[in-house]
Amino acid sequence: MTPLRDSSRPDGRTADALRPVRILPNFVPSAHGSALIEIGQTRVICTASVEESVPAWRRGAGAGWVTAEYGMLPASTNERRARDITRGKLDGRSSEIQRLIGRSLRAVVDMEALGERTVWVDCDVLTADGGTRCASICGGYVALALAVQGLLADGRLERTPIRHAVAAISVGIVDGECRLDLAYLEDSRADADMNVVVNGTGELIEVQATAEGRSFGRRQLDDLLDLAFRGTSELMRIQAETLARS
Repeated sequence: MTPLRDSSRPDGRTADALRPVRILPNFVPSAHGSALIEIGQTRVICTASVEESVPAWRRGAGAGWVTAEYGMLPASTNERRARDITRGKLDGRSSEIQRLIGRSLRAVVDMEALGERTVWVDCDVLTADGGTRCASICGGYVALALAVQGLLADGRLERTPIRHAVAAISVGIVDGECRLDLAYLEDSRADADMNVVVNGTGELIEVQATAEGRSFGRRQLDDLLDLAFRGTSELMRIQAETLARS
C-alpha cells in the first residue's frame, strides 16, 4: 500500500482513520435484538425481530430467512425527507440499500441451522452524515447476533446459525487521496467512492465502486481495499466487544 500523506480532512482525521464508533446494545427493549450504532454523526437504530414462519416460497425447505428494511427518518438530513408512505412507494435508493443489507447478513448465516423462521432486521437512520448503509450492516449484525443469543437461551436453537461476523465501510478518493470512512462533506465531492462488505474470515461479500469525477487505476483500487480491510477489522473488534458485554 502506498504511504498515506498528511490529510486535510474536514474533521482532522488522518486518511486511514475511522470516525469515532459507538454501539449501544439492547437499545430497544421490545425487540428480540437491537443496537444503536453511531459512526461519527451518522446514527442508526437497528432492530432484529423473529417470526416463527418463513415466506411462502420457502415453506417446507427446512431453512430460515433473514431480510432487512431500511429507512431514513424525515429529519435525518438537513432538509426534511418525505416518508415513503407519503410517496406511496419505497424510493430506489432505500430499496437498493435494504437489499444490500439483507444480502450482507444472509451471507454469514446458516439458514438450515436457523430453522423455519424469519429474522427481520430493520435499520432506521436517525441522523445521516455519510455511510448509512455501512453503519446499518454493522449495527444490523449486532442486532441479529443478540436475537440469536435469545433464541439459544430459550432453547429454540441447538446451535448458532451465525457462521461469521460481517462489517462494512466506505472508502474513497478525495483530492487525489485514498481515504477511509467518508463523511458526507467528503463523499459529496469524492472522485471515486466504494462500499466494501467483509466477513469475519477476511473474505469479500460485496464491493460497490463508482468513479464519480474521474477514473482510477488498479493501484488506487488496491489502496482502497487495503483501507477497507483495515476499517472492517476494527469495526468487527468493536462488534465483538459489544456482544461480549451484552
